[in-house]
Amino acid sequence: MTAALTTTDYKTLTRTISSNVGELRKSQPDVLQAFNAMGKAALAPGVLDAKTKELIALAIGVAVRCDGCLGFHAQALARLGATREEVHEMLGVAVYMGGGPSLMYAANAVAAFDESTAAKA
Repeated sequence: MTAALTTTDYKTLTRTISSNVGELRKSQPDVLQAFNAMGKAALAPGVLDAKTKELIALAIGVAVRCDGCLGFHAQALARLGATREEVHEMLGVAVYMGGGPSLMYAANAVAAFDESTAAKA
């Protein structure tokens, strides 16, 4: 396992975000229902399988520096059986495209994925 560059506990972070989103779901049900439907449609298997789509989502999370995205998509990749090698290879492309800032978040993505696969085991 790799130590995170931050002290982020992704399991706690995603639980907290989910709780906070629950509050928004109560006050903005139409918006959240539409967002959830969009996510379900975007991630549904098609020409690209679900794992490939989650790899893309994690790469975008790295690019936009979204800790919550790292947590949620690393958890999804662990559930889908992604290997550490697949995640690392994708992160190589993300770093190539985003430079130094993406490297910092790629390191955090490794920590999020490792935490998710450890939790799954």
